Amino acid sequence: MQRKVIIAGGGTGGHIFPAIAIANALKKIEPDINILFVGATGKMEMEKVPQAGYPIEGLEIAGFNRSNIFKNILLPFKIWKSLRRAKAILQSFQPDVVVGVGGYASFPMLNRAQKNGTPTLIQEQNSFAGKTNKILGKKAKKICVAYDGMEKFFPADKLIMTGNPVRNSISQSAVTREDALQHFGLSTAKQTIFAVGGSLGAKSINEGLQPLLQEIVAKDIQLIWQTGKPFYETAKAAAAPYASHIKVYDFINVMDFAYKAADVVLSRAGALAIAELCVVKKPVIFVPYPFAAEDHQTSNAMNLVNKHAGLIIKDEEVQNQLSNVLFSLLQNKALMQQLENNIGQLGNPHADVTIANQVLGII
Repeated sequence: MQRKVIIAGGGTGGHIFPAIAIANALKKIEPDINILFVGATGKMEMEKVPQAGYPIEGLEIAGFNRSNIFKNILLPFKIWKSLRRAKAILQSFQPDVVVGVGGYASFPMLNRAQKNGTPTLIQEQNSFAGKTNKILGKKAKKICVAYDGMEKFFPADKLIMTGNPVRNSISQSAVTREDALQHFGLSTAKQTIFAVGGSLGAKSINEGLQPLLQEIVAKDIQLIWQTGKPFYETAKAAAAPYASHIKVYDFINVMDFAYKAADVVLSRAGALAIAELCVVKKPVIFVPYPFAAEDHQTSNAMNLVNKHAGLIIKDEEVQNQLSNVLFSLLQNKALMQQLENNIGQLGNPHADVTIANQVLGII
């Protein structure tokens, strides 16, 4: 008998890529399983999920707009509409289990599934659970988590420590440092920084790096700089005189190459970024995005910083501190080695399979 799974959520790469990794693991274990994704219309998942070979249905749902209160006028109507649509999807697809990975579409689908008596599983990626997941957690069968101490948000008997899923292209990558540096047109004899601010880029990281370009080159250090689209032209112009040492991209598709080329990574502290950094074992300086819900990126980063598995600079302190923290880390081989060892112990390259088995176990 063919089993059916709905995977609901999305909004950012941080939700979508782990969701696809779970779907791929389910397919590997049970090739004839029927998987349907449910996302938010107009969001990234509507493009990325079909590219990965899975069907997706869209809900017209948005989150609470903190910066412009007037934009929330239609929110109750959108929630009501998305709950109705979720109910219709459940009736037509008849899933055996619904998996929530976070993001706007997660709540309506899991809420309706729980009302129907369909078993649900939550994959909580962050160290600080959001409000909707806390509500859904009460009736979920299992909650897969990546951080310790999550019993302050969820019933302890439902928690399973699985880690966050990482794309196979990163966890199974066989690329060498030499190949990676060659790919970016860089030298294997120089230290290399990889700066990445998530799929959209990070304003503070970009603005903190721009005045340091001359110093980076003067110290004979290389930089792979993923800026995101909004800052790309500015960064390209600023880096133009230093083309041999500084490579600027709006988006990097071959993340395994970028990680492998790097001696030090400068990164936001989203759950996906952290899961990847643990698997690739890189010394990292985190700059958490301060406006994430419940400031969960700071919470994620501190979880590692407290284990001596990363360094942290607050978003508003990047301009003052980046130069000092970055260059002193690159000079301190012992500290780089310690951070590498400690972060490597926190990685779980098989989280996708562990979660897939938990999903199948509750059907």
